[in-house]
Amino acid sequence: MTLRSLFIDFNSYFASVEQHEDPSLRGRPVGVVPVDADTTCLIAASYEAKAFGVGTGTLVREARRLCPGIEIRLARPERYVWWHNTLIEAIDHAIPIARIGSIDEMACELVGRQRDRGIAEQVAAQVKREIARVAPGGAIRCSIGIAPNDFLAKTASDMRKPDGLTVIEQADLPHVLHDLALRDLCGIGPSMEQRLIANGITTVRQLTDAPRHLLRHAWGSIEGERMWDLLRGKWLPVAETARSSLGHSHVLGPELRHPAGARAVLTKLLVKAAMRLRKLDMLSGAMAVRIRYVGHDDRWEGDLSFEPTDDSRELLRMLTRLIDGPRRNARVLPGPANAVPLSVSVTLHRLIERTQSTGSLFASPATTRKVDAVIDRINAKFGYNKVYFGSMQAAIDHDAAPMRIPFNRIPDSASENEARKDDAEHHALWLQSLNRAKVLAEHAHRQERDDKPNKRG
Repeated sequence: MTLRSLFIDFNSYFASVEQHEDPSLRGRPVGVVPVDADTTCLIAASYEAKAFGVGTGTLVREARRLCPGIEIRLARPERYVWWHNTLIEAIDHAIPIARIGSIDEMACELVGRQRDRGIAEQVAAQVKREIARVAPGGAIRCSIGIAPNDFLAKTASDMRKPDGLTVIEQADLPHVLHDLALRDLCGIGPSMEQRLIANGITTVRQLTDAPRHLLRHAWGSIEGERMWDLLRGKWLPVAETARSSLGHSHVLGPELRHPAGARAVLTKLLVKAAMRLRKLDMLSGAMAVRIRYVGHDDRWEGDLSFEPTDDSRELLRMLTRLIDGPRRNARVLPGPANAVPLSVSVTLHRLIERTQSTGSLFASPATTRKVDAVIDRINAKFGYNKVYFGSMQAAIDHDAAPMRIPFNRIPDSASENEARKDDAEHHALWLQSLNRAKVLAEHAHRQERDDKPNKRG
């Protein structure tokens, strides 16, 4: 009885929800986008679209070229959240969910007789039946992986899509993994792949054969040793992590791709981060700002340390100091001259709990903190842009970087304050998916730029 994890991965989740709710889309190529613009990329593609080479991260105009009949739908996060909750309730009839990895992925722990392969497969079949019961018609499907730990179960769920079921037993290891590529394994992205290659590991076979100390060296931390154990089927508890930073990023819409627009969005992102700080009762002592530009691989980076604070005005002063000083020929935005900004991000570091701070002689007075508290209450009750700084105006006008604060939970649709569409648009798991799309969009834009010289040639 080596099986301990059952992992559920919904196939092309956002596109599947659209196909389920609009039966006319079933069997047709569908792409889902976060904003209505040809410059954005797909955050989901149906399997009919994937057959044409269209996938998550494909630019809209490229998707239309590859698949002329593709139906592009604007994302409806409130429906994806609703279905997420509905599907969780359905799955719970078959097996309790132990951990939610993302809006379309969840892990369940097998216990007792469920660890026998035959019983585990019966549980997986029941999961699929429960999903079909609440979403009849076959548009919303999932792939399931069963294995000795969550890592291998997730890997197994990716081996057979859509609507697959794959079981990896202890006796199957490690040879069942050898046909996979390094990037097929969770936790190995482009940079980690390069680090492994630098250590002489180019295949999964070499990865599974590598000694523990080599993986620790390649990862540069104990995570390498965890990977060594996970590849061998060891059950490891989820590592607890303390919050060390928080922040927000935003890919600029075409109407904000200019210095003033980028700066307005940076202001809005920072104010949102300050609100989260106060909600968490934490202070920040460092800030990191990143700006990417169209046509440039290198990004502008700015970092600044200061006395721990959660005051919006003080943090905005730090942002101004970071961007403007030393004054760069009176330019609104740092970076390459005349470059067009593509995305911006603000991250607050050196987080400490308020109770752990002894305070500073130069800290904001109590009256200032009271003003922040009043503004937060007003915005929480009436909407997160009812009271705002004038420097955010351009971002407000174009509804960039919406001001709803995400937390690590799914909104409760039964709660009056959580029932609005605005809440669904900004809960943690939806934003997680959206942030992945931002990275893919930036990569797609850079790839398109790099391909242009070749096309001209």
